[in-house]
Order: sequence, then structure tokens, then C-alpha cells
Amino acid sequence: MYAIGIDTGGTYTDSVIVNAESGEIIASAKSPTTHYKLSVGLEKSLTAVMEKSGIDPSEVGTVSVSTTLATNAIVEDKGARVGLFMIGPVKAVRLPVVTVNYITGGHKFSGAEDDPLDVEKLVDGINAMRGYVDAYAVCAAMSFKNPAHELVAAKAISLADPGKAVFCSHEISTKAGQAERAATAVLNARLMPVMKKFLEGVSSALIRCHLGGSVVVIRGNATPMSMEDAVSRAAETFASGPASTAYYGSLYTPEENSLIVDVGGTTTDVTLIKNSRPTINEDGSIIGKWETHVEAVEMFTVGIGGDSYVKITDSGILNIGPARVIPLCMAGDIPDPSKWMGKGDNSRLIRKGPAADEPGDDKILQTLFADGPATYGELITKLGIPDISLGSMIEFLVREQLVEEIGFTPTDALHVQGKIELGDASKSVSGAAVLGAVYGQDAETFAENVLENVYEKIENAMLEHIVRKEIGGNMAGIIAGRSASPLVSFEASLNLPIVGIGAPASYLLPDVAERLKTKAVFPEYHEVGNALGAVMMALKESK
Repeated sequence: MYAIGIDTGGTYTDSVIVNAESGEIIASAKSPTTHYKLSVGLEKSLTAVMEKSGIDPSEVGTVSVSTTLATNAIVEDKGARVGLFMIGPVKAVRLPVVTVNYITGGHKFSGAEDDPLDVEKLVDGINAMRGYVDAYAVCAAMSFKNPAHELVAAKAISLADPGKAVFCSHEISTKAGQAERAATAVLNARLMPVMKKFLEGVSSALIRCHLGGSVVVIRGNATPMSMEDAVSRAAETFASGPASTAYYGSLYTPEENSLIVDVGGTTTDVTLIKNSRPTINEDGSIIGKWETHVEAVEMFTVGIGGDSYVKITDSGILNIGPARVIPLCMAGDIPDPSKWMGKGDNSRLIRKGPAADEPGDDKILQTLFADGPATYGELITKLGIPDISLGSMIEFLVREQLVEEIGFTPTDALHVQGKIELGDASKSVSGAAVLGAVYGQDAETFAENVLENVYEKIENAMLEHIVRKEIGGNMAGIIAGRSASPLVSFEASLNLPIVGIGAPASYLLPDVAERLKTKAVFPEYHEVGNALGAVMMALKESK
């Protein structure tokens, strides 16, 4: 009789329960995403929504899952460390990998072998990568015509480095374009362990909540797939969250054409609705900096959200995102920012995270357990670890939620302006006063400066997406750089409405809409629009 939708984002895990027949929304709930053990946040969110609904778990027949974890991992340059093998006469590629090994081999368009596979060099490459990578990607010339060399390479990897994930480009793409196939294989390899861990958490949370029935995961092209396929084809979840958002938003758009803008804690996703339907890029989506062959909703993702890290560099430049931190106002018991916050390395506070029970042998955790929270700059001084090495170590600890990073964010800026009341506004005001002093500004003026930058980034993302789709890439570049020079300026407007999704959307998008001379609308349950889109999509497919 009932169905549940789950959306796990970088900041929150949302759950909704609806009547499977009528589509009536019974209850919704939010819980912080617990990256160190995803099942914890999932279980809290599911428990809350079941308690609010008063429904017996046995009455739930379908669970549909969407997630922005894959997209966030790419935007934040996180995920598994990948080693790439490029087989055949190919040009050098620039991809998010630890290393690339170029091997003689590959096939012709006819499927005939072009050159024999250099197995000896392949094995040497595996031995060199072993211990330095978490997963492997393999892309051979014309493998979509003949995957033999990719299959041999995958077998060799499984024998030489057992237990490591391996992904071949022919498994995800049947199109020409080796650079795009390589990017797809690499990004899939980066995300396979992420997706496996996530879905294990989903299964564990469902079991503890006594929820059974069928479980599906939403693809980026707005169709459901099994949990097993979601692990083996993790790349297809790249736009899972935006696909769910776009579908939900399309049900509430005031006009046939509109722009769905999903503002989360980490990213803002922009999707075009035409003729009341999400536009699908059948040739492949752009994920981060890379063109892929993953079929998905046409979207534009920018690393800006409610929890984006606001930093002033040592040279006095204001940077916002793409990294995410805990807002000052939501950080709980921390020292007042006036006592520790400053420019550069001193603009974020590091403390032990919820997954850190004991320090173990980790020098960073040992310091935090012994001395309490410290800024990044203080850790460099105390530990004597070079900046680049400490950065990698902190990134790993944050990903496992062994430590937490706290800093000024757009959410804090909204607190300074009195637009929201979600936490301790005094911490936000104090942080804004410290950072604003760099420019001779008071807290209010600095907060306004931060939000103006956020509005501009979201505005540019929306315009770029529309211009790329309707006009072409060259104009998109002009749009993106329109504020880069004081010698030229021009205004742009949108001739279609904005549908806002996500908790921060109603606070940020009205100003963006005003700047673009359009209107922004917010569905009643826009805060959990991703989860609602996921469950409504699954129910539609099942009928």
C-alpha cells in the first residue's frame, strides 16, 4: 500500500513515504548523512519517517533510492584511487587517476586486432600500481567492437591484485570516442567502491527498520535499476539525484518549459524541462570536467551549496567552494571564531569526528584527542607535515568522518542577515566579523558579499546550461566570464521560470530569480524533492 523514497546527499539523507495508489505524501524526515557509516544516517531518517507516518513496515512494498554521493565525489575530487590502462595508439589523457599506463594493443573498427596486446608491459604496470590504487580502469581502442584486450587486462588485474575493483570501458559504452570511454571507465572505477559501500548501508538500514519489498536505485537517465546493477554500473548513478529532482520538479512546473534548480549542501544542479519533461542527453553527460558516455538528464553541476567553504586566501582573495564544511552556526560547542579564525590555513577548524573512538596511530587524531580542535595552519606547525601531505591526510579522515572541518559558509551568511534560524547565529556573526575585517567590512557587509558571490555562481550555472543547450559553447564561455573584467558588462535574463528544490533553495533562489528577471516557485515539499522524485518515478515504472 505504501512506498518509500530515499535520497542520500552530501549533507542530509531524506526519506519520504507515500501512498502507492494515490501518491499522497504521508510523511517526510531528514537526518545528517553519516559518511563514516552510511547506514547510521539512513536508519535515523527511515526510523523518523516511519514513526511520523504511523505505518507498519509490512505495508511498505517498494523502496526507491536516489543519491548525489556520486556527483559530489566527482565535484569534490573524492572517490577511489584509480589506475588507468590505455590500450592502443591513443593520445595522452588528463583524467582523475593516480597514474596512466599506455599499453600496445587495441583493435580496428572492423573488430580485427590492430596490434597484439603487450601482456608483459601490462603485468609490469599492475605490479607498479599495486598498493597505490584502490581500483582499476581499462580502456582499449575499439573495445566496443572487440573487447578481447580489455577482458585479458581485467583478468590479469584480478590475478595480480585480487579483490580490487576493475572496470572496462566496453561494459558501459558502445560508442566511438576513446577519451569519453576512458573518462567513463575511470569515473565508474572511482565510484564502484563508493556505491558498494552506500548500498550495503541501505540494505543494513532497511533490515534494522524491518522494511522489505523491492528496492530500486534511480539512474541518471531517470529510470530505476536493481541494487546489483547499481554496484556493477556505478557510473549510471552519476546524475541519480538530479534525475529524481528533475522528475519531481517537472510535475510542479508552472509552464511547459522551466529550469529545475536543486540547491544542496555541496552542489547546485541545474536541469532544463522542455515540454514538461526532463531533457535527456543520450550521447552522454558532462561530469565535473570530463565528457562521458553515461546517458543522463542534461544538467549543469556547480560546486556551490549551503555548506560551501568560504575562505580568504593569504593574498586576500575570496574563494567559495567546492569543498564543504560544517557551518559555524551548526557546529555546536566550538571556540568563538574570533579566537581562532583568520586568513588562509586558519580559516577552518579541524576537530575529531563522530567516527573517531580512539586516536590509534594517526598523528592528526592523536593531536586532536590530546589538545582539542585546531586550525589547519596550527596542525601544520604542530606536526611539521608539508601542506600537500597534510591536505591528503585530512581529506581521507574527513571522508571517513574521523575528523570534521568547520568554517564559514553561505548558511552562516544567511544567519548574519537574519534570513534563517537553524543554529547559533552568534558564531556566524563572529566569523563574518573576523573575515570581513580583512576588507575593512563589518559582518553584515561581508555576509552580503559572500551571498552576492553565491548568487552569481548559481546565476552563471543556470545561464551557462541554457546557453550551451540553446545557442552553443562559445556563448557559454562569454556568459561565464561576463564579470571577469571591469571594462565590460552586460545583463542577461531568463524567459522561463525557476523551480527550486532543496532545503537552501527558498533562501537563495528568490534573489537569483530577481537578478534574472524571472520568478522562482517552490513545491510544498521542495526540501525533500529528490526523495519524492525517486519514489514517484519508481511507482510510475511499476504501473
